[in-house]
Amino acid sequence: MAQWAVLLDPARFEAERLFHHDTLDLPPDAAAAPGDEVVVLAGGAEPAVVALGRVVDGRPGLAVAYTRRAFDDPQPAGPLALAGPLSRLAPATFGALAGRVAGPRDRRTWLVSVDLPIEAESPAEAVGRFWSYVRELGPRELPAFVAPTDDELAMQAYVLGEPANLDPEEDDDDQG
Repeated sequence: MAQWAVLLDPARFEAERLFHHDTLDLPPDAAAAPGDEVVVLAGGAEPAVVALGRVVDGRPGLAVAYTRRAFDDPQPAGPLALAGPLSRLAPATFGALAGRVAGPRDRRTWLVSVDLPIEAESPAEAVGRFWSYVRELGPRELPAFVAPTDDELAMQAYVLGEPANLDPEEDDDDQG
């Protein structure tokens, strides 16, 4: 079994962070084999560890099945000599990088909603317009409201996966 580093470009990192994917496709010419271990890195000036996984047979080629995720808590990878988007790692290097990803946390149930005022002639038309807005605007422009099921008063708005302040009065206070 070999160990690998997969380096995500910034656009792919954003997509993996914003949308839950079970797998990450590897390039068609990947030299990895099913069962190999993978550390996933976010590219940039200083790479960061964002996930761990195992190589699996995908459609049509190979993919990484995530075993642990840290997209919201990237950890610095330190200096690395990578040979491209998929690089073989020495076992000690892989172990050091994998150790930076925290163990699994307890899962909770969350309420997540997107509320939009929509003008329509019928409830069915309103639903159709809602889904059109969600698809067109997406996580860049639509806030999602999140709260633990046992504490709805703790609701927080998120835009692009980050907490967002939607209170216009507080924005005015910040500028004056």
